[in-house]
Amino acid sequence: MLDKEAVIKRVRALLEHEPRINLHRDPIDIDVVADAVVLEGEVEDIAAKKLALELAASVDGPRGVVDRLHVKPAERLGDGAIRDALCASLLNLPELRNCTIRTRVKGDVETLRQGPADGAGEIEVAVEDGVVTLEGSVISLSHKRIAGVLAWWTPGCRDVVNSLAVAPPEEDNDDEVGDALRLVLEMDPLVDPDGIVARVENYVVTLEGHVRSEAQRRRAEFDAWALFAVDKVVNRLEVRPY
Repeated sequence: MLDKEAVIKRVRALLEHEPRINLHRDPIDIDVVADAVVLEGEVEDIAAKKLALELAASVDGPRGVVDRLHVKPAERLGDGAIRDALCASLLNLPELRNCTIRTRVKGDVETLRQGPADGAGEIEVAVEDGVVTLEGSVISLSHKRIAGVLAWWTPGCRDVVNSLAVAPPEEDNDDEVGDALRLVLEMDPLVDPDGIVARVENYVVTLEGHVRSEAQRRRAEFDAWALFAVDKVVNRLEVRPY
């Protein structure tokens, strides 16, 4: 039998010592239910969310972590606006031009584009309370990761549940993550990727090199955090305006 209070105290101590997490500004409710740690609240960014989950998972005893953390959006938008913006991005992305795109609203499914029979899979988008859920299947892990990043880029998004399957299945590894990150950095209009060198080891991304502004430095780190399965990002990018 777990000592519930001891587990909660240990998790809280770990969160309080993580610089990217501010429990005073963004309180996180910590509970233990059925021997699993439950984290609930709204945090500053995706880095705080992933770090909080990783720290909770590091505590001995609990059998897992239940993720009920959401991210504060830069602007609050309705689910319909979020869904429409994301679907437009998916429809316009060349890498997904042969992919069927559907939306689900209160159980009703609408097909926005029907891809060919031998296309790049199908993506179904649903949004509830700012949380984007992606379901269906795509042809590669890179496609899965790119779709997830597009969701995180969408204004108003508070979280992304990327349940896309990959068919045929692929074995995930650091090289796959690195390939997807390079694609994402090249796609991102807010980042100049020419001076960025990215290394991936055990799903930890290290960014090195230089960018032209602090905004680009932060955005490149955000793109890395937004990738499916990335556990940590080390940002060593230097800002060189000229």
